[in-house]
Amino acid sequence: MKNIFIIGSKGIPAKYGGFETFVEYLTKMRVSEKISYHVSCMAEDNEEFYYNDVRCFNVKVPRIGSAKAVLYDILSIKECLRYIKKNKLKNSIVYVLACRIGPFFAKYKKALENLGVQVFVNPDGHEWKRSKWNYYIRQYWKISERLMVKHADLLVCDSKGIETYIQKDYSLYSPKTTFIAYGARVENSPLKDDATILLEWYKKNGINPFEYYLIVGRFVPENNYEVMIREFMASNSKKDLVIISNVEQNNFYQDLLNSTKFDNDSRIKFVGTVYDQALLQKIREQAYGYFHGHEVGGTNPSLLEALASTKLNLLLDVVFNREVGADAAVYFNKQNGNLAQLINSTDSYSQEDVESLSIKAKQRIINEYSWEKIVQEYEMLFIGKYK
Repeated sequence: MKNIFIIGSKGIPAKYGGFETFVEYLTKMRVSEKISYHVSCMAEDNEEFYYNDVRCFNVKVPRIGSAKAVLYDILSIKECLRYIKKNKLKNSIVYVLACRIGPFFAKYKKALENLGVQVFVNPDGHEWKRSKWNYYIRQYWKISERLMVKHADLLVCDSKGIETYIQKDYSLYSPKTTFIAYGARVENSPLKDDATILLEWYKKNGINPFEYYLIVGRFVPENNYEVMIREFMASNSKKDLVIISNVEQNNFYQDLLNSTKFDNDSRIKFVGTVYDQALLQKIREQAYGYFHGHEVGGTNPSLLEALASTKLNLLLDVVFNREVGADAAVYFNKQNGNLAQLINSTDSYSQEDVESLSIKAKQRIINEYSWEKIVQEYEMLFIGKYK
């Protein structure tokens, strides 16, 4: 039996973002009987419970601000050490999601190594580039990433672009890497076209089905909201631009308002957040097109969701998005007029043009990013049969 300890997500059942969803699917879709999972969960106690037939162990973490995630990972890895020692486990792997504990990593890696435990790391995206962090925190993330790359037995990259970056920027350490993508599902929303919750949402926001472009994502500068809003305003589109994001108490929102004056364009509609997943999926399905402006590394879950559900996808032309979208999407850059011109063009696409891209997008998810494929690749990796 191979014991796989997963730390770095907030835990399961999944209530949060990408890593949590990944762990949810990895455990509930398990096929191999040779694998036993142990999942760390951020909590208010240190209890154990079982979910998806998986041993989940709670880790109580003090409320210490932005350093809480770092402490959570340290406490989680210490608990892995304790449990492995106590139960004299052999043939174990600790899989660390994200590079948060680099300055402390060598110590725990050595202790695990002495127990015969391998340590795999998912480097995630370029956390050190994110604008939400100040200069000093960004420096910490970069150092932390370097030290975790240096000491990991294997880096599991969910993007070929990230794998190339790791190999190039950290060539000094000759890092061992492999690529396993993030997953998605191609399935329709359970909501009917005449569902009350859907019709009320449209009415409340003054939106009509298939008459809007859509953006869904964190409201931060590196997702290029300014480019997309400015260019949409410069386009001749008669459609709306619907933005699903939490902008409350966000200084970036006010800066964007001052720079673009988007409040003077009735087509620009900030509609807040949508937590009902069936409703959000239906909104994706009934969008005319989806804008994806993310450029800070990795395979982005919201892009996979868009390709799985929205027929027409307009993506910022960076290596990570090209890798995922391939020929199933159209691309824009940040030059003035580029996206506006593309919007004018896509507005006049024939139904056949749109359907062709839709078929390609869904087939791409099925072929390359299905959870069935991802789970199979992880299980082969964990039992030692992966490339």
